[in-house]
Amino acid sequence: MMDIDSPESRRAALLERRQQLTNALKEHPHDAIIYLRRALVYADLAYPDLAIGDAYRALLLTDEVIGGGDQYFEQVADSLLEYTDDLKEKGLPDVLRGVMPGDVLPKESAWADGYHPYFCQEYSDDESDESVIDDANSDSVDEYRFGDTDRPRLERMAKFVKFRCYQIMSLNLLLCGCLRSANSYCQQGLAMAPSDKVLQKIEKLVKTAGIQRMRQSGVAYNPAKLPDRGLVRREVYPWNTHEPDRCSPASLAYLNKRLAKVAPKCEVRAVQLPVLTEQGSSNGAAGPTTCWQLGVFAKEPIAAGEVVLREYSLLTANNRHKDASCDACGSAIPDITSKKNSKTGVSCNDCDVVFCGKSCYDRAFKSYHSSICDTDVDNIAKDPEDPRDADDALYVLLVERLLAMSDSKPCHPLDAKQVKYLWGDFVPVATNNQNTIGPGVSASSPDVAAMAAAGGIPPAAWSLPFNFQDNIARPLHIMDEMALGIFEDLDKLDVWVINTLYAKFRGTASARKSRQDGRPDVAAVHPLWCLANHDCDPNVTWEWGGRMVLSAKAERVQLAEDKAAGITRPGGIAAGEEILNHYCDIDLPVQLRREWASGSLGGICMCQRCQNESAAEQGST
Repeated sequence: MMDIDSPESRRAALLERRQQLTNALKEHPHDAIIYLRRALVYADLAYPDLAIGDAYRALLLTDEVIGGGDQYFEQVADSLLEYTDDLKEKGLPDVLRGVMPGDVLPKESAWADGYHPYFCQEYSDDESDESVIDDANSDSVDEYRFGDTDRPRLERMAKFVKFRCYQIMSLNLLLCGCLRSANSYCQQGLAMAPSDKVLQKIEKLVKTAGIQRMRQSGVAYNPAKLPDRGLVRREVYPWNTHEPDRCSPASLAYLNKRLAKVAPKCEVRAVQLPVLTEQGSSNGAAGPTTCWQLGVFAKEPIAAGEVVLREYSLLTANNRHKDASCDACGSAIPDITSKKNSKTGVSCNDCDVVFCGKSCYDRAFKSYHSSICDTDVDNIAKDPEDPRDADDALYVLLVERLLAMSDSKPCHPLDAKQVKYLWGDFVPVATNNQNTIGPGVSASSPDVAAMAAAGGIPPAAWSLPFNFQDNIARPLHIMDEMALGIFEDLDKLDVWVINTLYAKFRGTASARKSRQDGRPDVAAVHPLWCLANHDCDPNVTWEWGGRMVLSAKAERVQLAEDKAAGITRPGGIAAGEEILNHYCDIDLPVQLRREWASGSLGGICMCQRCQNESAAEQGST
């Protein structure tokens, strides 16, 4: 029997509560209070990124009322007014209780059994100039039938909810390590209520973390330059029912049927691989632990230089605006001005997107383009100013493409065949739970203070790169432009779905660098190519130019022991031998290769070459 006070039982209760609130959101998708309640459950479960996502959705709904929006105004207004109707009987909603500062509530007023006259004062002409709702610019507000006391009650409740969003977002952004965004939302909340003790505490914690983090980087403290890239949990969430048993006979049969079309001499098998951890071992074990994954093996001999696989993919991305690359496959657009060219590019009749030929044009319309044609989606995440943002922009655009594909199908994004069998280098839930802050996370928690003093760095097990714009704001912007229903279709469009896609893409996407400035500008995911596991001593090499072509290496990497012995190793792959791919520059030193693996795969590379070279380096120091 489980101890009802044990961490496991508390977590089970929180997961059950999360499911109840998720079900409630299906019935009431525009209820900001339910989003705030679920945000607190996520925070207690140590999923601060998911808490931020829910609080941000509540903020968007609140802004719909405060700004007099025209999409969900009536639904949100009706929902908030129901809570004010219940004040005398039920009191203030639990998620708002105990956090209201004097700056928001008139100091001369008092609560009585959860009731406050502030919500029910009659609307007067004296208040109209300061109304939270700007009805001068909103047809929705003009058409909405307010009662005599509805407007002041609605705008005041909206103000309370918005303020609570700022508290939740700023604290949880700090827990993710996104200090600049945490500070930004903290300051917006303090602008509403300068004397709020919760936000004042968060402001100090963010500054403490920022000073420590910048000191570690040798930079003077500057709020405008606070680091904003954090880390979150990389896992198969307990409620994720979309991940298949990748090693089951049914999965292997399905994948081999697909692989036979692009790599007839190969087959997919289950294989044991080392668990990628930051230290290369798990739970203090003497050596690396293993897990079952998929791998590609030669069914028959493959000669040096022979093509192993040739795969076409529409899951591509280009972060250059109006670049001369095919929107579908990423290959160069033929020069239509050249008389020697037998092929010419093909443009969409309804937008300015260009394809390299009729085949890509037809495939694109069948697969994804109809969902984004003639929208502003193509302008999102393009031409990043900072070169360091080029990689992140490509991942955002891969998410956009996959959402368009799943909308065209239609299917759940995680069930799309392009991503369903990809492995996101997920970490076990139990490992991610170690050294986390929660339940009952608050700005006054000693654990939060200790984290801030250490620079606001998340637990070591968390390995999925995270920032507010790319993981939450931009995906929601994309969904909104595609008219996907960011509240009505929450099951398909929740933050955890986007995070799962990012985890899969970061470990499998290939990129091509621009010849102009060396920045990565085109990326693609080839779901069968990436089944071949990474090794820094690969037996294949690849080239991507519209098709992913995998070929047996003519000559293997010359390892340190080979150089010492003056020998070379010929290429070619024997029957039964595993196809060893490479996802990074294998000419880099071992330390840089392992740094790449930590960011993309969630842990250091544990291939035999990396282990040998790392041991040799440690032995020479």
